[in-house]
Amino acid sequence: MKRWSTALILGVAGWTQLSLFGQSSKDTPGGQTAMLKQVGFEQRLDTQLPLHLAFRDESGQTVALSNYFKDKPVVLVPVYYECPMLCNLTMSGVVKALKVLPINPGKDFHVIMFSIDPKETPALAAEKKKAYLRRYERPGTESGWTFLTGDDPQVQALTTAIGFRYAFDPTIQQFAHAAGFVIATPQGKLSRYMFGMDPSPRDLRMALKESSQGRIGDPVAQMLLMCFHYDPTSGKYTMGVITAIRAAGVLTVALIGGFLFLSFRREKRQSV
Repeated sequence: MKRWSTALILGVAGWTQLSLFGQSSKDTPGGQTAMLKQVGFEQRLDTQLPLHLAFRDESGQTVALSNYFKDKPVVLVPVYYECPMLCNLTMSGVVKALKVLPINPGKDFHVIMFSIDPKETPALAAEKKKAYLRRYERPGTESGWTFLTGDDPQVQALTTAIGFRYAFDPTIQQFAHAAGFVIATPQGKLSRYMFGMDPSPRDLRMALKESSQGRIGDPVAQMLLMCFHYDPTSGKYTMGVITAIRAAGVLTVALIGGFLFLSFRREKRQSV
């Protein structure tokens, strides 16, 4: 009897937890839900990038995208430099994967990190370049890395071309966006998408090799990681966190259900 009482209490607690998490999702501001619907990363393979677009490099010089598309494939990473979480992890993941490869930026390919925030400056881009080159630890490859900033029309045109959809939340002054990047051929055509923040070095090497030959890869399975955070002004978590919490609640209820089932079978056997 005591065992059943304990199990019943645990079951009620677990179900209450799940119900509360479900309610949390209902309490999430409708604006956040609508905002997340704007976020995505569509695969637009074989699309020609608008190479005429002009941005500012980390030195403040105005440069056209065409400057980087000549005879090497390009790793193109949409981020924003003051992102408090996912962008830094994405850039770190790219650097980590590239460190494993025997090929070098500048000689075999080019890396472009570009900010989706038109308010960010070349000075900030320069700081990021310095920090990530220090992590890369491969002297002589500086020319193969570029950190760009640009005005909103240029940023919108480039992100639209690669299928990168994002939204800005003025309340918390952050962007909601997905994690990932693209590989483009030397001619500026999109050849491969890589999602997440921890790319496989093997897959990245293969993508660069195929892209260098002008080959267009196949669509890949998507499992988008969203960057959207806790809102201190409303005291609520955003949808990504709530989804994870609700999943944990479901798991809790499942475990408790299993415990109840086993307890019932054990007591039934003992009573025979």
